[in-house]
Amino acid sequence: MLDLLKSFLVRETASPDAASELRIAAAALLLDAASMDDHIDEVERAAIEGILIRQFGLGPEQARQLIATASAAQAESTQLLRFTRVVKDTMPFEDREKLMEWLWEVVYADGIEHNLEANLMRRIAGLIYVDDKSSGAARKRVRRRLGLDS
Repeated sequence: MLDLLKSFLVRETASPDAASELRIAAAALLLDAASMDDHIDEVERAAIEGILIRQFGLGPEQARQLIATASAAQAESTQLLRFTRVVKDTMPFEDREKLMEWLWEVVYADGIEHNLEANLMRRIAGLIYVDDKSSGAARKRVRRRLGLDS
């Protein structure tokens, strides 16, 4: 599934703009997930950076630049739709499910799921056409991986 996303991002037939737009959209959604409790702390920023490095094959500086670009794009648009539309239109379902895992990983970076974060996750899942069951399964996988379920 990740190989499919990576192949899309480096596919010769895909324009560099489309791959860049998808990366920016994904990073912007990760930033949204981190900022729902009114601030992005260092552990959330590190989680976002780590996800971008792992999932997009970026170096640390490239990940920080992508975060800055996504943050600027967020400032220009107050709506999730701009970013979720890019994801919905360019990522296959399996990769959108994986994106939900990335988002849950950011939500749980500080060990706490805030009500606003849970609400945002439901909204994003709906906008990228990931059903509640799949989003819930992604949430459970992340909680297990992070040792939050006993």
